[in-house]
Amino acid sequence: MKGVARWCVVVIVVVLVVAVHETAAVDCNPLQLSPCLEAISEGKDPSAECCSRLKEQQPCFCGYLKNPVLKPYFDSPNAKKVRSVCGLSTLTC
Repeated sequence: MKGVARWCVVVIVVVLVVAVHETAAVDCNPLQLSPCLEAISEGKDPSAECCSRLKEQQPCFCGYLKNPVLKPYFDSPNAKKVRSVCGLSTLTC
């Protein structure tokens, strides 16, 4: 029984370390979202590349919302539409 409990703890720790490592590996650069500019600024449907980039940059969104220069773009109705079309969850910062 103790062996199973230890194994579970080891698995949980490994999962957490991998998740933290993946989050840390994201380059939070809003310029990476340039394929989304047309969709966000003009309300057009996002491209597959836009959705892919949004998913890569998702861990950065709350930081972008804290930036007064970027907030109007990430908090706009079109940005919310693009996130929804791309299948991303609602922001909770």
